[in-house]
Amino acid sequence: MALQQTEPFLELSHVNVARGENVVLHDINLAVNAGEHIAILGPNGCGKSTLIKTITCECYPIVQEGMGVRIFGRARWDLTELKKRLGVVAPELPGRPTLTTTGRDAVLTGFFSASTLWPNLTVTGEMRDRADEVLALIDAEPLRDKLVGHMSAGQQRRIMIGRALVASSQMLLLDEPSNALDLASQRDLRDLLRRLAQQGTGILLITHHVSDIIPEIERILMMKDGRIVADGPRGELLTAPRLSDLFRTEVRLTEKDGFHHAW
Repeated sequence: MALQQTEPFLELSHVNVARGENVVLHDINLAVNAGEHIAILGPNGCGKSTLIKTITCECYPIVQEGMGVRIFGRARWDLTELKKRLGVVAPELPGRPTLTTTGRDAVLTGFFSASTLWPNLTVTGEMRDRADEVLALIDAEPLRDKLVGHMSAGQQRRIMIGRALVASSQMLLLDEPSNALDLASQRDLRDLLRRLAQQGTGILLITHHVSDIIPEIERILMMKDGRIVADGPRGELLTAPRLSDLFRTEVRLTEKDGFHHAW
């Protein structure tokens, strides 16, 4: 049964997160519905990636009165089960074990949160059918039998998105997805994300590149110094004065075909 866009995906209340001795997220209050398309924008070091790690339960909030975290309506999760409902695409390109894996098998690893199909993992016919379905969805069928290590950075990122989608396509969390991609690969990535958004996949995009924000993203969160400093419609927040304040430098902004470009 398809999720309704009003069903909550994420509810954070008064969340503070420490990494080592430093508190890096301060009093985060955030509600996201399943199916929403959101961009989290901010300079390097503002806490964007820590926020993603908090959502995926890799980082845990400081326990204090009033703090609350609910994901898909639940306060507690078995991490293996949660990963089947969340598709996470990290900024790093695939590691060594994945490089010697074919595109189809790399997608299949998403069922197991593994780096490759280790001998102890059992792949069912249904899983293979789903992997083929995802390869078609992300327009990566020519990469089915190609080793990930022989792919371009853009092709690898496409396969990693397929890996994130294979177990579930409810929400896709992308952390700086255009890192290491050339201009052509960046365009291909944005075209893919547009198609997924139009087909109903929820997208939570973390970036400091304004040009990564596809037209289908209508809600913008701005982060600075570990805090959410703005949360609202893109038309209100994607302005030169707002971006200049966020990045602490003069920003000029243009818009064409629903995309914004800043310099």
